[in-house]
Amino acid sequence: MQTNTVLHFQGGTIVCGSHRVRHARNCPSEVRMEPRRLGRQGLQVSSVGLGCAGFAGNYGAADEDECIRTIHAAIDLGINFFDTSDIYGNGRNEELIATAIHGHRDRVVIATKFGNMRSGGQRGLTNGRPDYVPVACDASLKRLGIDVIDLYYEHRIDPTVPIEDTVGAMARLVEQGKVRYLGLCEAGPETIRRAHRVHPLSALQTEYSLWSRDLEATIIPLLRELGIGLVAYCPLGRGFLTGRIRKADDMGPKDRRHEHPRFQGENLERNVDLLAPIQQIADAHGASMAQVALAWLLAQGDDIVPIPGTKTPRYLKENTTRLPLSEVELRRLSETFVPDAAAGLRYPEFQLKGMGI
Repeated sequence: MQTNTVLHFQGGTIVCGSHRVRHARNCPSEVRMEPRRLGRQGLQVSSVGLGCAGFAGNYGAADEDECIRTIHAAIDLGINFFDTSDIYGNGRNEELIATAIHGHRDRVVIATKFGNMRSGGQRGLTNGRPDYVPVACDASLKRLGIDVIDLYYEHRIDPTVPIEDTVGAMARLVEQGKVRYLGLCEAGPETIRRAHRVHPLSALQTEYSLWSRDLEATIIPLLRELGIGLVAYCPLGRGFLTGRIRKADDMGPKDRRHEHPRFQGENLERNVDLLAPIQQIADAHGASMAQVALAWLLAQGDDIVPIPGTKTPRYLKENTTRLPLSEVELRRLSETFVPDAAAGLRYPEFQLKGMGI
């Protein structure tokens, strides 16, 4: 089985197979990518990945050519970890990534997901049946134009199927050489334990940021007990922690964030009040609010890999810059954004029912 998709870091240069990407050193305002391990099975990725859900237009219209340029710019900056799903754009997101990574396969680690279904516009359906797992995998492989998926997740847990059966089918994909490493997305503690007994998990993907810290009580300790890495999606709070969304009009009319309680009415007004310390710390460092929020997250452990999303190259350098925060600054952020500080649920209530199973 090939292993050249994994980055090896030597000295001050990222070595990607036969490719080298120079990066800056010893300056907080410069890009400095470092390796992080997910799990104990050998998966190693850049310390910050790229979440590609936004390419599907979830947060407003996306220009495909610009999205492809964004992926190329990310690769040039040393990002090697790209995250997608077969539900993003109903498969079109995977096809776009296939176009972007053509000729760059040995420089990228591709993660995708299955099992989060939509029918007739209805979201929240799941499919974890063992007979469906290989069908979904083969379809993703074809759309992505690759021979093996580096990290394959069950996107949402199917409550009608024992997790042992679903992960057993996923494990057979590893045996067949179609998948390298396995993960779950938005799974509860007992599901994680049971799944890990069937086949070692390399990663759990879930929402984690300054304003979404619920998993710190039980999930993160469990992951560390079992040796499972954490892939943090929406590490910038769906853009809220960047300070660019302070009122409803800051989001486009078709932006899905309008459906999320934290971005609605009085909840949004209350949440904006939380942003002051991020802004003040950013100003003190001559940095952006996004850099502060990511720096806090990266400081929570080297087994955590955030995957901020962007549809343009503009914000990539911000997202890949390591900003050193003091212990006082980190504590101030943690004390402001306590786990229940944010007003409103992180998802619409009907969607939350399908999480943490």
